[in-house]
Amino acid sequence: MTEAFFLRALLAGIGVALVSAPLGCFVVWRRMAYFGATLAHSALLGIALGILAGINPSLGIAASSVAVALVVVTFERQRLIGRDTLLGILAHAGLAIGLVALSFIEGARIDLMAYLFGDILAVTPRDLAWIAGGGLAVLATLALIWRPLLAITLHEEMARAEGVRVVPVQLAFMLSLAVTIAIAMKVVGILLIVSLLIIPAAAARPFARTPEQMALGAAAIGALSATGGLAASLAWDTPAGPSIVVVATVLFAVARWGRWCRGAWGEVFKLGRTLVRSVRVGTKSWRI
Repeated sequence: MTEAFFLRALLAGIGVALVSAPLGCFVVWRRMAYFGATLAHSALLGIALGILAGINPSLGIAASSVAVALVVVTFERQRLIGRDTLLGILAHAGLAIGLVALSFIEGARIDLMAYLFGDILAVTPRDLAWIAGGGLAVLATLALIWRPLLAITLHEEMARAEGVRVVPVQLAFMLSLAVTIAIAMKVVGILLIVSLLIIPAAAARPFARTPEQMALGAAAIGALSATGGLAASLAWDTPAGPSIVVVATVLFAVARWGRWCRGAWGEVFKLGRTLVRSVRVGTKSWRI
């Protein structure tokens, strides 16, 4: 019995990591961490809507996240309000309205902590199917928009001049983020979900020379974080979702430290070569 639920949790964690890693790279490149946090906070409203409608809360989360993404795209095109201001309003309004709506639901047993911080050890086969189906859809969408989205990330005006349909590509990316947040809620919860997007990508960034290498590295780090976090949770009886985030943070720190060490040793070797050349030049001058 223990092996069954742990295996399901492991598959769920690795599956979410593989899906969120390439999206997280674009979140880091485009500096959209606050947008991801806004979608995550509004997910609580989606949970309330799903319970009220009698459907799977994950579908409610997807619906609310899609609605927020559409609102952001619409307001950005019309330039009615600053982006950071709009995201702040939507994030806190969605969280507050969701909490108020949940308080009005009578007779429903709601484990709010599980929604906020995840409950990966309670993943069911149905949840795995939802993660697999949603994940494949997100990866297929990202594969289609990968090159146009890269062009927009590098230079939006130039991409538009080259014929890239900027708004549809951006909307597809935001909708993919919305679906990813919906499927990842069970793993780390609403409050920690952005960490799976940005920490593995940030950890892989110093060692990648191409966008594809960074995406693959982020996927590997995310999968390792899920595995290590679950192992730590099982060994020390710690919360599984936060444990995954802690392991990811440790890997990020190790990656940064390794990058710094490599750069420091490079400077030492460069200085050593310079000194050796100076000594050689000085020796030749003395002989002359």
